[in-house]
Amino acid sequence: MKKRDVHRPAVNGRIGEDLTVYYLTKKGYNILCRNYRIRGAEIDIIAENGEFIIFVEVKSHSLTNYVPSAEAVYTGQSERIHKAAEIYLYRNPCELQPRFDIAAVTLKNNRPYRFEYYDNAF
Repeated sequence: MKKRDVHRPAVNGRIGEDLTVYYLTKKGYNILCRNYRIRGAEIDIIAENGEFIIFVEVKSHSLTNYVPSAEAVYTGQSERIHKAAEIYLYRNPCELQPRFDIAAVTLKNNRPYRFEYYDNAF
C-alpha cells in the first residue's frame, strides 16, 4: 500500500462529512453530534429536524473508486450503526422517531463532484 493511500480515506471522509453537515444545516436540521463512537461502531452524523432524529452514514469515494451507496453500507455495518443508535438514544432519550440515512459523496481531485442523499436508507 502506498503511503498516500493510507491518508486519503480520512481526507475524503472529512470532506464528505463536512459537505453533508452543510447540506443538513441548509435544510434546517440541527446537528447533534459528529463521529459518535462506541466500541465497534461509529455514526458519522446525528441530526434532528423536529420530527426525526437522523443517524447518517456518510460514504465518500473518489470518482475512480465509486461504489453505489446502497452497496457501500453492508449488513454488518448497518447492524453496528443500529446498535450505536440504540446506545445513543439510551444515553440521550428523546421523543423523536429515529431514521437512518446515507449521504454518498463522490470526489474528483479531492473536491466534491456529486452529492446524493437518501432518506430512510436502511
